[in-house]
Amino acid sequence: MNMPSPEFRAATPHPTASRQMRGAEMIVEALLAEGVHTVWGYPGGAVLPVYDAIAGQPRLQHMLVRHEQAAVHAADGYARATGQVGVALVTSGPGVTNAVTGIATAYFDSIPLVVLSGNVPTSMIGEDAFQECDAIGITRPIVKHNFLVSDIGSLAITLKKAFHLARTGRPGPVLVDIPKDVALASGRFEYPDKVEIRSYRPALDGHDGQIRHAARLLREARRPYLYVGGGAVAAGASAAVRELAALADAPVTTTLMALGSFPASDPHFVGMPGMHGTYEANRAMQECDVLVAIGARFDDRVIGNVADFCSTPREIVHIDIDPTSIGKRVKPTVPIVGDARRVLEKLTAALRQAPALPVDRADWWRRIATWRDRRCLAYTRDGLRIKPQFVIETMCRLAGDAVICSDVGQHQMWAAQHYRFEQPRRWINSGGLGTMGVGLPFAMGVKHAFPERDVVAITGDGSIQMCIQELSTCKQYDLAVKIVSLNNGSLGMVRQLQHVEYERRYSQSYMEALPDFPALARAYGHVGLSVRTEAEVEPSLREALAQKTRTVFLDIHVDGSENVWPMIRSGRGLGEMLLGEGA
Repeated sequence: MNMPSPEFRAATPHPTASRQMRGAEMIVEALLAEGVHTVWGYPGGAVLPVYDAIAGQPRLQHMLVRHEQAAVHAADGYARATGQVGVALVTSGPGVTNAVTGIATAYFDSIPLVVLSGNVPTSMIGEDAFQECDAIGITRPIVKHNFLVSDIGSLAITLKKAFHLARTGRPGPVLVDIPKDVALASGRFEYPDKVEIRSYRPALDGHDGQIRHAARLLREARRPYLYVGGGAVAAGASAAVRELAALADAPVTTTLMALGSFPASDPHFVGMPGMHGTYEANRAMQECDVLVAIGARFDDRVIGNVADFCSTPREIVHIDIDPTSIGKRVKPTVPIVGDARRVLEKLTAALRQAPALPVDRADWWRRIATWRDRRCLAYTRDGLRIKPQFVIETMCRLAGDAVICSDVGQHQMWAAQHYRFEQPRRWINSGGLGTMGVGLPFAMGVKHAFPERDVVAITGDGSIQMCIQELSTCKQYDLAVKIVSLNNGSLGMVRQLQHVEYERRYSQSYMEALPDFPALARAYGHVGLSVRTEAEVEPSLREALAQKTRTVFLDIHVDGSENVWPMIRSGRGLGEMLLGEGA
């Protein structure tokens, strides 16, 4: 689903007449005015006035999770899949501290969320009251902004600001902390149609001179390369990226957060870059002469060692809506601050002004072809043990256009490598924070947004246990997700790092008391299947996908010795890839 860029995604304001109401009722009316129809949450004393207001009206649906972390993850998954602002509601004290991991997950991946937290009455703040904590101080490093609402008169405008900040510019989570007395107080509710924040005016269109400079570099490049990050998805820039790649005849790499923003079937696509990226993507990253970074931040998992990366001379064009991301790790030749879609549309228009590219790229593509011939993602099947890569490839063939929600670990990397994503917002995963446990609540949020689509949570025996209680939420709300667990009896990525970097000293990376996952799924009222042979993989996946109204848990026992290759060891450069055992 190719969503429009964030500034065009603001919901049409819900008409609200000025009238007297309680603060809790104002919150409900503000959410409706912002086009919000679903809130994910868990009640508690400080936030009960809001729950009481929700109960008194039919227009806003509340989804009761079993842990506040899952509430934020589910709202996050909804936001990633739709491009809209996700909303979570939690109580004070442990409610908001339980939500912290979910907030940080959204912050690192620039996901638009509004998290509403209750607090003790304003007169008790700072007195160590029961279930009081400094929500503002705790969340300050992991939000785009946060607010403590101190009086009823500022509640409506604060909520408007929160949604405006969350969805515009570089998206991100915003926390609004609401003391109980404010939620209970009465006042006149007037919700503004729009809000202006003098110190916050994101640049959208990019500097015309810098765009012309970038176009000139790209036209004259012998070895151009497009490096596409999650910002391209947030901006709805997928079509613009495809057009630019075709026009410039440039290879394209998409980061973990951007998979699907460029079709995997397109011959310009060279795979994912970085620590577990393809050989061709990383070699092209190092050997290009003009690198165009689009909504990407040159993070350590992509470029490896910064000094090594910068030792290769190349011209770098960096396009990002967040000026603080440009030059943060790598100094660009041409910095362009603006919305990725708008900037790329201008860039392609500038390229079209000349009749043809002045440089033949045939030699560059021949070089890329030799790198592709290394077949760095190849693996060996023995017909006995189930290879996790085989599971992913089979699922891709069967599920096709499903939305894939991943936990974090080896299963995440195998899915990123072997599932062929053709469209944006079909791959939902935690990138920057790398949060285990997100897969199931992400899938809940996506399935609620798109009940007609197949939604698959890819997980492992370690990750799934972190939010497995949400199987209860799936049952209550008929969220018929499919859970594919690649069960290797270990914390696979930890085990692999110990294998490669710690001389195979496997400290606390093996699971020795795993539950019977299919039986556990059945205990929650779902379908549970165990898969232990390669021959059972395809029939079991077909059976799961055929169950359109049931949650299905597939416990697939994969080869526990399998590692994710290629791999770049911590602190190494892109040219130091390990391609497999003994490499």
